[in-house]
Order: sequence, then C-alpha cells, then structure tokens
Amino acid sequence: MKQERIRADLAIIGAGSGGLSVAAGAAQLGLKVVLFEKGEMGGDCLNYGCVPSKALIASAEAAYKAAHSQALGVTASGVAVDFAAVMARVHHVIAEIAPIDSQERFEGLGVRVVRETARFRDRRTVESESVRVTARKVVIASGSRAAVPPIPGLDASPYLTNERIFELTKLPEHLIVLGGGPIGVELGQAFRRLGSQVTLIEASAILGREEPEAAAVVIDQLNADGVTLLPGHKAVRVEPGPVVVVEGPEGEKRIAGSHLLVAVGRIPSIEALNLEAAGVVFDRAGIKTDKSLRTSNPRVFAIGDVAGRGQFTHLAGAHAGLFVRKALFAAPINADALIVPRVTYCSPELASVGLTEAQARAAHGEDIRVLVQPFADNDRAQAEGDIRGFGKLITSKGGKILGVTLVGAHAGDHLPLWVLTMTAGLKLSTLTGMIAPYPTRGEINKRLAGQWFTGALFSPATRRLVSVLKRIG
Repeated sequence: MKQERIRADLAIIGAGSGGLSVAAGAAQLGLKVVLFEKGEMGGDCLNYGCVPSKALIASAEAAYKAAHSQALGVTASGVAVDFAAVMARVHHVIAEIAPIDSQERFEGLGVRVVRETARFRDRRTVESESVRVTARKVVIASGSRAAVPPIPGLDASPYLTNERIFELTKLPEHLIVLGGGPIGVELGQAFRRLGSQVTLIEASAILGREEPEAAAVVIDQLNADGVTLLPGHKAVRVEPGPVVVVEGPEGEKRIAGSHLLVAVGRIPSIEALNLEAAGVVFDRAGIKTDKSLRTSNPRVFAIGDVAGRGQFTHLAGAHAGLFVRKALFAAPINADALIVPRVTYCSPELASVGLTEAQARAAHGEDIRVLVQPFADNDRAQAEGDIRGFGKLITSKGGKILGVTLVGAHAGDHLPLWVLTMTAGLKLSTLTGMIAPYPTRGEINKRLAGQWFTGALFSPATRRLVSVLKRIG
C-alpha cells in the first residue's frame, strides 16, 4: 500500500487520556494534529480499566449493602445478582462515556485520526500502514498493559487480565487472582461480593505500597467478605484447570479454580514503536524523560504511563496539560514537582498523597510528626453505621505536609482537599480556619489539621498566658 505523506505540527501516538487531551488542546489552538491509535479510542481507562472496574464495583457494593442492611434496621430479602445484567450495565456505562473520546468528536475538532499501529521511521517521522507523518513535535502516549509474569505453565493455560475480564457474561465459580495490588484487590473483592469464590495470591504484602495500618483495614474487610488471602505466597507454576501451585511459609499448596486473573502490575507499551530509529532512550520502566517530559530526542515527548512516573489516568491528564504549556506556549514546567494522589477503590477506599510514614522517616529521620484521626470520632460515620478507617497526617516538625492517607468510605472523595493544600503550598492553619459542613465525613480533614495545633494550644505555657490575660481583662 502506498503511504500518504503528511506534514503536521504534532503527531500523537496513543488515544488514551493523555493523548486525547493533547490532541484536543492542540487542535483547538489551530495546530495540524495527527493522532494514531491501533486499539479503542479512550485507551485502557475507558475500555478496560477505570470506567468498567468502577461500574462493576458499584454493582458489587449495591449487592453487599442490600445483604448487610440489618444493622440499619432494614431487612432486604430475595437479594440476587444477575451477572449478565451487571456486565451489560458495565458496557452501557462505557458506551455513555465513549462519545467524549470518539473518533468522530476528534475529527470534528480537526484532528486527523489514524486507526493503525504507529512506529518511528526516523527522528521526526512517524508512520503506519497507510500514512507517513513528518511532524515538528511528537508525543508518545502509548500507555501500558497488564504485565504477565514468566510463571511456568501460565502461557499454556487460559487466563484473564483487565483487558478481558469485562468480556465475561457468566459469573466465575472460583476466581483465582494473582496479585494483591490495587487492581487485584478491587476486582477480587468485587467478584466476591457478586458471588464468586475468590482466592487472592500475593508474593509479598497485600497493598504493600500503602501504610500498613491502612492496608490492614482493607484486609480486615476482605477477610470479612470471605476472600481467601494468601500473602507471602509465590506462584511457582500453573497447571490445567486452572490450578495455581504456590509456595509459602508452609511449603507448596495447590489452588484449583474456574478462572485465573493476572493482576501483578503493568508495563509500558513501547515494543512496536521502533524507538531506536527515533533515538529515544528507554528501559523496562518506560521512556526516559527530563522534567519537561522531553526525551533524548528533543522533538519527542512522552506522557502518561509510558513516561515511567506513575500509572494513573489523572497523571496522564496532568502531563498533557504540562506538554501544552511547554511545547505550545514555551512555559517552564516541572513534571517531577507534581503532587500525585492515588486511590484504591476497594471497600473501604484507601486514598493517599505524598509520603508514607516509613518514607518520611527514611527521608527526614525523626524530624516528623504523625497524627491520626479515626472515623469512629466522626458523627456522619456513626450515623451511617460505618466507622471503618482513619485519617493519617504526616508533617515536618515545622508543619509542612509530607503525606496524607485516608482509609474509609468514600476516602478518595475527601483526599482532593489535601492535594490542593500541598499543591498550593497552603498552611495547616488554612484548613483549621475553614468551616466544614456538619455532619460530613470531610470534617476529618479539619480535625486532622487541628490536631497539629492541639499540643501548643493547651500547653502549660498557654494556660499561664490565659491566666494572666484573665486578670488583665
């Protein structure tokens, strides 16, 4: 096939969150943009990740609440899960959001959309089967995909990843989950609440990157839900069935199930790009970039998962905004300075930003303060009958916020206040000075901030001062 030759201001590889944001911004500013996407528009988040998983979790949460409402004085009888209907709703939600990311919308903005695999031909040329684009700048936004570990027998056994699990129309009888990180925990708990038997295998600690005591709250709920947890167990081989053979503290164990989900992390999607031809340096973690997201080729930038700074949709969107400021408006940017939150959408939710306590102690020694506020002291949590979890604030001795973790119902919805505070460099006194509506779970943020001043406010020195002022007054 003869290739069409195109000259463009910008070539973008990948139509996920980051690539689409760059394409929309650049096209609306009058630039000639070519966007390559070999798969579905909207990328992993819309089609296989954030959107379908949260729709599935919503159904699982509804089933759980219906079956556990007695504590609120409500008895629901005849609760049943129609799994085919659940999955139909998941795909309906995808379809409702899809027009925002559609080829038609972006072509309406003036973007040339090429639904083919893209690769570099040379340092400034990107080509696919039908087109060859010479661009002033190139943005790589190719995202990531599920990592598949080299476990003997795995390649010979049918297994699921997040890209295929939402194709199921029949509820798995027994879902074996490899991986105790956010994806494994979210989907494992959801399928358990929908009626599957679930065994979750993790070589180290479940949610091991989070605060241990926050992870423990989630683990307690997983145990209560009936998920079989095998932390500290390594999968050594997979046999037909599927059967996963694990090795743990007590030796080998065989787990037989009906379905196997591999959720051990994600790897950057870079193999097909022919990065060597473009002079772009990369490693297993992704494409190497400087703080302005520029690669070793000054014409080429990388954003989102493939840039190796974190695998979050919201981070890809932030990278897109930085690129537009840098490449189109010549504004200075620093991708390394971004304050990036993370949320695991299990029940209860676990939301964090900044450093954990262990990370803060490693960086600052004992020159930190750690404050904890339980949801049991929150009136809204008591009224709703759900007091699981707490908030944890870590600061320097001088009051600089180093990290925050919230674990509890809707924790992710209450984290943005801390992200804003850290991003804007606000003081803790700003939070204590605000009026928080009562009763809300969000009050926990003000109470956490207030704890920082409690010791000084009610100290002996302050009491003596008040005593003196009382006499003067």
